[in-house]
Amino acid sequence: MLDQVLLKNVMASVLEVDAVTLDMDSSMDNVPGWDSLRQMNLILALEESFGVSIPDEDAANATSYKLIALVLNEQLAA
Repeated sequence: MLDQVLLKNVMASVLEVDAVTLDMDSSMDNVPGWDSLRQMNLILALEESFGVSIPDEDAANATSYKLIALVLNEQLAA
């Protein structure tokens, strides 16, 4: 089961935003500073925090809170 609080906290830390500003609609398009470098750092932080390995293809496509949650749920279920 995905820990939404942990997900928000990790994302907020890497993206340097307040966790309360993140929701299912948050994405690279509407979160200031969420660029390709932060995307890579975010994936690494998520892998470490959740103890999973996110495949490169999923990492490249996980550009929103909703898609990241989906990828993490898949990895945690595996």
